[in-house]
Amino acid sequence: MGNLVLDAHSEAILQEYRDDLSFFQEASANLKEQIRQVLSRAGIIVAAIESRVKEESSLRGKLELKGSKYHSLSDITDIVGLRVITFYSDDVDKVASAVERIFKVDWENSIDKRKILEIDSFGYLSLHYVCHIPDSKYRFEVQMRSVLQHAWANMSHDTGYKSGVEIPKRYMRSMSRLAGMLELVDDEFSKIRSELTDYRRRVKTLVASGKLDDVPLDGDSYRSYLGLHPFAQINERISAVNQAEIHEVSLLPYLSIFKEMGFKTLGDIDRLVKDFSEAAYQIACYQIGLTDLDIISSSIGPQNLCIAFILKNGGGKAGICRMFDALNGKSESNEMVAELLLEQAKDLPFMNQ
Repeated sequence: MGNLVLDAHSEAILQEYRDDLSFFQEASANLKEQIRQVLSRAGIIVAAIESRVKEESSLRGKLELKGSKYHSLSDITDIVGLRVITFYSDDVDKVASAVERIFKVDWENSIDKRKILEIDSFGYLSLHYVCHIPDSKYRFEVQMRSVLQHAWANMSHDTGYKSGVEIPKRYMRSMSRLAGMLELVDDEFSKIRSELTDYRRRVKTLVASGKLDDVPLDGDSYRSYLGLHPFAQINERISAVNQAEIHEVSLLPYLSIFKEMGFKTLGDIDRLVKDFSEAAYQIACYQIGLTDLDIISSSIGPQNLCIAFILKNGGGKAGICRMFDALNGKSESNEMVAELLLEQAKDLPFMNQ
């Protein structure tokens, strides 16, 4: 096919392509950046955005097959092509909506292949938009599909699936089964994400309402709880000892400590703050009262709350050492610090109440 001589009409179209090639290359990069920006502004995270300009050899092949179909180069919609690969199948519509906001869509030539119902069509369930290149007579194509659909399309292409070559039925059956499995996985990922989003909303509502005993302690709920600044009051009280500045650090590492201490809900942490703040303050006074520290970490509050809880509940030196091991990694110095804290705490009022 590639050795055929093009007729004069097709050769003219090919020459138009050569003349405008630099325009297409620039447009390809600009269109990709515009899509990247609109997705970023919309908060849509995607796996990849790809762009390409059709190679001359590929265009020649198309013209050899059906050059008479096109009046001019502007009738060919895929000279510039972009592909947006989403992590989740239900993000495809979000990407499409973003594309519609910045480009004029040629609806007559666009196609939603996701409406295809054949059992072996999974890897071809892309959404294809044909859009107008701004301030130009040309159009471009945007293909939008999930990362699993993209992977399947590539794998099935490599294996010769749907290539026009007859494949034994046992292989076709296996390929169809795999396509069905991947489609199920694609749908389940989207379903799980949707349910997790609903769960996070419920957690935020419960946290905001103060119904902390109803909120299981996990990563999402703990992050929401930290938004209430539950340790701010004890930290400010401790900082007042030396009029010290509070240096904010992440308190996420304490989630594992609270779980180790047997806490099941946010209500358990809230009671820790209420019941052990005085003890935590006493420990801090012993730690920094005779020093000239003018900066303290925001972790001093939760750390001393945990130390007080561990000591009061019989965890002793071993319990404190495990806490520091979890926070800082295992070290001989953790054992030394734990021993010192145990010795200091023996004479503090909260230990004798």
